[in-house]
Amino acid sequence: MRILPNLTKKLLLATSFATFLIHSPVAAQRPPANSSTHKTSAVASVKNPARPKLVVVLVVDQMRADYIDKFQHQWTGGLKRLVTEGAWFQDAAYPYAATETCVGHSTISTGAFPSTHGMIANEWWDRDLRKEITCTYDAAAKNIAYEAEALSAPTSPTVPAANSVPAVGGDSVARMLVPAFADELKFQSPAGTRVVTMSLKARAAIPMAGHQGDAVTWFDGVTGSWLTSNAYPKAPFVAEFVKSHPVTADYGKTWSPLLPDSAYLYQKIALGAGNPPGFGNSFPHPLHGVDGNKGPDASFYLQWATSPYAETYLAQMAEAAVEKLQLGKGPATDFLGVSFSSVDYVGHTFGPRSWEIQDELARLDRDLAAFFAHLDKHVGRGKYVVALTADHGVAPIPEDLHKTGVDAGRLNAKEVTARIEHALEILDYPKPNVTPVGGADVYFTPGTSAKLKTDSHALQAVLAAIQNAPGVAAVYQADELSDRSATLDSLRAAEAADFVKSRSGDLRVVPKPYWVWDNSVIGQPSRGGTSHGTPYYYDQRVPIILMGAGIRAGKYYESATPADIAPTLATLCGITLATRDGRTLREALNSFR
Repeated sequence: MRILPNLTKKLLLATSFATFLIHSPVAAQRPPANSSTHKTSAVASVKNPARPKLVVVLVVDQMRADYIDKFQHQWTGGLKRLVTEGAWFQDAAYPYAATETCVGHSTISTGAFPSTHGMIANEWWDRDLRKEITCTYDAAAKNIAYEAEALSAPTSPTVPAANSVPAVGGDSVARMLVPAFADELKFQSPAGTRVVTMSLKARAAIPMAGHQGDAVTWFDGVTGSWLTSNAYPKAPFVAEFVKSHPVTADYGKTWSPLLPDSAYLYQKIALGAGNPPGFGNSFPHPLHGVDGNKGPDASFYLQWATSPYAETYLAQMAEAAVEKLQLGKGPATDFLGVSFSSVDYVGHTFGPRSWEIQDELARLDRDLAAFFAHLDKHVGRGKYVVALTADHGVAPIPEDLHKTGVDAGRLNAKEVTARIEHALEILDYPKPNVTPVGGADVYFTPGTSAKLKTDSHALQAVLAAIQNAPGVAAVYQADELSDRSATLDSLRAAEAADFVKSRSGDLRVVPKPYWVWDNSVIGQPSRGGTSHGTPYYYDQRVPIILMGAGIRAGKYYESATPADIAPTLATLCGITLATRDGRTLREALNSFR
């Protein structure tokens, strides 16, 4: 059963504001057959173009599509080159609700939606293990640090290990249900294809690489080590690079504005921004941990990850991979995936209307200019293809938007849980009834789940309790999301597109537009900042730009999704994907005229 307040009628009327609020995910999946901006024929050119020697996938974590519109006039480097020399799809969006890092990277990598590839969230409750796990958790794997002894447990800059990760195990792609593009490229190509990926986040680097990565690298924000796992080979070039480029070399630096003050579009201190310890809520931002510390610590590594220094580091590591491994020079097409995570950390803390996000992208523009120049030198112009996109967007900081009169706020996950427990306690259900997982998915404990199947009165009490929480737009039961048949309800369609029965919750809670999930302790002030992970267009809309071998430059206004990237790259490389929910963006290919 689905419960919607009377307010929903007003929300549906407000869809004339469509690009401002709710995006229909069904429309984003397939463009009309005759919608191409450029005229195409049904028959490919008889002449087969040369396949790219190197496929490069760049993911800018949390990059909203409208950042290009707002800031491109200030770019002169790599981002500018992508916009001017690439095929830019301006109506690109994810059609699902779980707009999170692992989900987005898996969609980009496989060409499938989460209900197909199975990576439904960054973390979810494992009913068999009876604990929360990360999307890349693998009990059979063991993480290995390049700079120190092997680690036994997976770690992440954003999720403390003690919060959600078992004491043993490591990270791999074992939980992804379909092969990655990189898997198919390596399997179907002549011997010699190399697969290299890197990011600050395991949940970004691993889904891009798939099962057969040759160098899969991510950062441990607790110890400051660069990691891989025994699911992949340990890459000598990574060991060499991190030894000669220690992250701690950036300790004591200060992140100051790159541009003149007059160039920034918003106020210097973002309203409602977060405040990482020792980092400050406005420029300049020192990278020295917290006061009193004598050297690099976990707070410094978080500051570093929330700065452009981390983006520069990843770009230089990617350049080292190209040079040391001679990517693009072998007998087969190679794959390089780089996910730039710092825009996400900056966005969470300072929001999309901040000096920091504008400055971060201006600096990334410079880093990508150097990276593309490196590719031109070592691979050759016209011999590689680049796809740039993002894994999700982000909402404005609620306090910043609320001042304009728009209904915006924070939906407290712990309050939702407390309301459920209170509703069931009255009906003599002993606690706990809900697993300790905060967010959109509600998982009942096994005993409670079984009882509620035959106790409609108690179930209705739970649904009503959730619906009455401030900021809730809708509540869906699992059975309502199992059926992905066509529906006029855009919210339900988006939620169904990332539903996997064995992994998803018993209930799915949908916030109102511009309400973000908050995990603060009830009664305590929010930590500020903003988030994503909803079915609204500001979280779904991202850039898609293709550039290089086989690509026809221009602006394209057809509907597209990041699930279209893998099929398009597969077409360019002459391989076939196992399954796909996306389409080939043939209107941007030179092969089709």
